[in-house]
Amino acid sequence: MRASLIQIAVDPDEPVDARRARAGDLVRAESGHADLVILPELWPVGAFDYERFAAESEPMDGPTHRAMAQAARDAGVWLHAGSFVEARDGALFNTSLVLSPDGELAASYRKIHRFGFDKGEAVLMAAGEDLVTVALPQLTIGLGTCYDLRFPELFRGLVDAGAQAFVLPAGWPERRRAHWSLLARARAVENQAYILACGTAGTNGGVEQAGHSVVVDPWGEVLAEAGPGEEVLRAVLDPAKVAETREQFPALKDRVLGVAAPPRRGR
Repeated sequence: MRASLIQIAVDPDEPVDARRARAGDLVRAESGHADLVILPELWPVGAFDYERFAAESEPMDGPTHRAMAQAARDAGVWLHAGSFVEARDGALFNTSLVLSPDGELAASYRKIHRFGFDKGEAVLMAAGEDLVTVALPQLTIGLGTCYDLRFPELFRGLVDAGAQAFVLPAGWPERRRAHWSLLARARAVENQAYILACGTAGTNGGVEQAGHSVVVDPWGEVLAEAGPGEEVLRAVLDPAKVAETREQFPALKDRVLGVAAPPRRGR
């Protein structure tokens, strides 16, 4: 299975419509190179450009969905279209779309863990509630977004739902890039699954982005890693390697669920 991660630069001076058109062209350019194409988190507006979230929000069937559906059809690829600011029932969500090669919506995922603590996304956006997997012809992917990477229980839930690979669009800051690399490999190793983590380049909301999109195999080996700038990262995945790794080193079978040892009192 061939995957292309499009590490697009988010420039606040570039009009959103122009970036949609450019992203569509980048997806179309992967025709013949990829079975699955991935875009990063909130690339239409910028993950840290909080003040523009409401103004750039759109419904599920809005311009980002339409532009990416057309790009998926033109390229003949499965497309994880990154995420956009979705306006729904008076609330905003950080919503990802997965589109089939005929441009149909295969799945959507609303980010569960919102970043910012008491400001930014955590205050401006509502939380999603559902774990989402998508059965591609080659393997089943589980969906997460950026800050979700810090919560291993989400990925365990996706494994229990059949995920063999995780797709994680992100707008990760450069100042915590070491965490990005470490956690991506950790999620792959502990779940014996591929992880395809696609970040943004550039600076938005005054926050320099880490870039360094990465593809990690089920044994924790880095198959491909981007640099800091705009780049298309390509990797070839072997779906059989997931089953092979889980059979050769069956750690997942040793999980102990629902058991908590009581605290031991000192003497």
